[in-house]
Amino acid sequence: MRKGSIAASLFWLSAGWLVLALVATGFLLTDLYSRALDNSLSETLQFHVESLAGAVLKTGDPMSEEITLTDPRFGRPRSGWYWAIYDADGKLYNLSTSLVGIDLPPLSGVPDQFGRRTAVLDDDFGTQMRVVERTVTVAPNTYQIVVTGNLSEILMLVGNFRGQAFIVLGAVGVMLAIMSAIVARFAMRPIARLSAAIESVREGESVSVTGTYPREIAPLAEEVNELLRSNAQIIERARNQVGNLAHGLKTPIAVLRNEAGSSKGALADVVLSESEKMSSMVSTYLDRARLAARTAVVGKRTDANMVMARLSRVMDKIHGDVSVTFHQPDALLPWFRGDEADLEEMAGNLLDNACKWSNGHVDVRLSSDRGDTGTMLLIRIDDNGPGLSEDDAQKVLRRGVRLDEKTPGSGLGLDIVKELVDVYGGSLALKRSALGGLLVELRLPTARLGGMAKS
Repeated sequence: MRKGSIAASLFWLSAGWLVLALVATGFLLTDLYSRALDNSLSETLQFHVESLAGAVLKTGDPMSEEITLTDPRFGRPRSGWYWAIYDADGKLYNLSTSLVGIDLPPLSGVPDQFGRRTAVLDDDFGTQMRVVERTVTVAPNTYQIVVTGNLSEILMLVGNFRGQAFIVLGAVGVMLAIMSAIVARFAMRPIARLSAAIESVREGESVSVTGTYPREIAPLAEEVNELLRSNAQIIERARNQVGNLAHGLKTPIAVLRNEAGSSKGALADVVLSESEKMSSMVSTYLDRARLAARTAVVGKRTDANMVMARLSRVMDKIHGDVSVTFHQPDALLPWFRGDEADLEEMAGNLLDNACKWSNGHVDVRLSSDRGDTGTMLLIRIDDNGPGLSEDDAQKVLRRGVRLDEKTPGSGLGLDIVKELVDVYGGSLALKRSALGGLLVELRLPTARLGGMAKS
């Protein structure tokens, strides 16, 4: 799950709440367990107090040997479990074996409606105790019965329970976190499938978004398909309008040129000159509109290896005195993401120029070039001709510029190539070749390698 993704956001949000819930659950369980043990201890002590009070009332003598408790903890020294009987002046009458040699600290506070007082005290050994005291009257005397229980043992049990509870809750939290990650990943699968379907359209593997999606994102898939249909309709209308405009303008301009050409005088010369400019401008902008409309179509891709091999064979036959060598790539290359006719126009112009200017040899190579914008298709065309200087390399990319009027051509080829390259988001560079002539490097966007097997 990448940072910033919906799945990651869902995971961290659920994980955060899960941690808070488990920590709160751990403290709540510990508190409930502590209260339960403390209540149990208090009830046990009250039972012992009532047992001693009953024995005192039965015997009438607080010093009687019949007054005792069967719990063996009251017979173990320093156990924290003690009992004693005092009179109102604090005189000791009876005590448990565990209390021998130990003085219990006095209690303070007001007794409850049953004549009992409770407190938490420490004995001489630092053991924390829960203390319950009750007043018993055996006429004419009043006695205080005190029973203590070891509270330190309870606190130790609570601490052990807390540690074990957090270990168990931690393990549960890990399992729930894993489940949350799995749920988030599975919940995002339809979005991943939709993304793959859109990528398939962009790479030319499909003409529309296909598949069945949950109702939450099904409208998105439908809107994407509608957008693709609308885009195709707009492009088709633009093509028709460009064609209509071409036919509508070319005929009047041709008439003007013919009439001006058949006449003499300053006016005819001006009309002829301006009509030539209009014809050039119309041709330029119509070409650009045609290129923009053609390359705006989503879902086209071309096997550049096949196209370049075919163009190399054609140019080798057309230019009989030039040897065109196509170096077959060693590895499987990604396809060009665009129209096959556009690739032929770009590569054909470049290869034709290389053959015209070479001294008999042209090399063509294909490779992948990984740059800042991702993997690009690199077409390299080397010739052993005279080459170009840096200034001349910039000039020849301008529309209609030719450095040698003797070589046949209009001078528009490289400019058309440059416009197509710009429309596709590629790049065109003219450099010095290792063969001594010109090296042309054409970089173009690529389609996914995985889509090639489906074509």
